[in-house]
Amino acid sequence: MIKARGYLLGYRVVVLNHEEARRLYSTGFYGKPLGIPKPKNSNFDAPLELDLVEALYLVEKGLLEVYNTEGRIVTAEELARVGREAVEDFDMLYKVYRELRESGYVVRSGLKFGSDFAVYEKGPGIDHAPYLVEVIGYRERVDPAELVRAGRLSHSVRKKLIIAAVDEKTGKTTYIMLKWTKL
Repeated sequence: MIKARGYLLGYRVVVLNHEEARRLYSTGFYGKPLGIPKPKNSNFDAPLELDLVEALYLVEKGLLEVYNTEGRIVTAEELARVGREAVEDFDMLYKVYRELRESGYVVRSGLKFGSDFAVYEKGPGIDHAPYLVEVIGYRERVDPAELVRAGRLSHSVRKKLIIAAVDEKTGKTTYIMLKWTKL
């Protein structure tokens, strides 16, 4: 497959070529077509905006080549460095994103649900995301009130909350699914 060409603009990567944008989106629902809030399919004529986590994954998979504003190729290492500048806990977020993608899930931003990721089994427009994923450090203290808030929110939108606890020393991720129940 021919690599798509993206441009690093601030803390985003934009694929300007509409054909390449459609191809990336149809490959795994990567990015967001600019000006199209909820694309029904990959039949759009618009540039594609990728966040840094998605862009790094696509670079590592050999599907995307990223250029800076001077026209120089941005390496995966440089893109990760930009990600660390822009996003707190970028490495942990990327690790969980990559693990979920490699397990066959479609991973999208969970921002509108107050979580790190919304995870689909098939993809947006095909099914609803059954899971919300919150990424934390394995030894990070969790505020019980925040846990209840996240659990109630995920339940109110009919999704299961998964805490992805990343042990930075061992590199292991533990996934804990929380389901709301009445006692």
